[in-house]
Amino acid sequence: MPLPRFDRLPAERREHILEVARRHFAEHGAESASYNKIIEAAGVSKTAVYHYFDGREDLLTAVLDGVLGRLLDALGPWEPARDEEDFAARFAAGSTALATHLGGHPEDLALADAAIGRTADGPWLDWFAALVADGSRIGLIRTDVDPSLTVAATAAVIRAADAWALARMTTGPDPDDPSGQLWTLLRGLWGAAPTGQEPDRAL
Repeated sequence: MPLPRFDRLPAERREHILEVARRHFAEHGAESASYNKIIEAAGVSKTAVYHYFDGREDLLTAVLDGVLGRLLDALGPWEPARDEEDFAARFAAGSTALATHLGGHPEDLALADAAIGRTADGPWLDWFAALVADGSRIGLIRTDVDPSLTVAATAAVIRAADAWALARMTTGPDPDDPSGQLWTLLRGLWGAAPTGQEPDRAL
């Protein structure tokens, strides 16, 4: 996380530094982008930057936290469903909103897998916990498995589907809708076959 002095910079200056870093990490890769080139492009001296971040990993964490926050904003909070059909519709709506955001924000698209992959807990997993709890309540998701395991497994399946779908998005428009395959995987994982509407898109 940024050091306290970074938070005391004017908001425009903070956002400029993070925008430059995000662009470099997206273009060159989260693990490959040059810290020195980012600093130079942002117009920050090497002396000053160490008052803002402990190092490259600190800056990368700040960038990926921002990416993850925007992904969660696109998804929106999970709202309780009336029934299985409504559950599928809400899942589809979140998936579509996330796909729309990623389609319009190529830097977030490039860094999405890295942002999700660095999150072992916190708000991202909380979203899936709410989804699993709601699916269990309406009888869509099995309850004979510890809920924390179901949450972790659901998040892992969707992350794998994310990585697969994101790779397809980066190569251009995908003529095949991958949502059916994801929904089939989830139905098998959850141990109950939902009725009604299937999601329109994969997460």
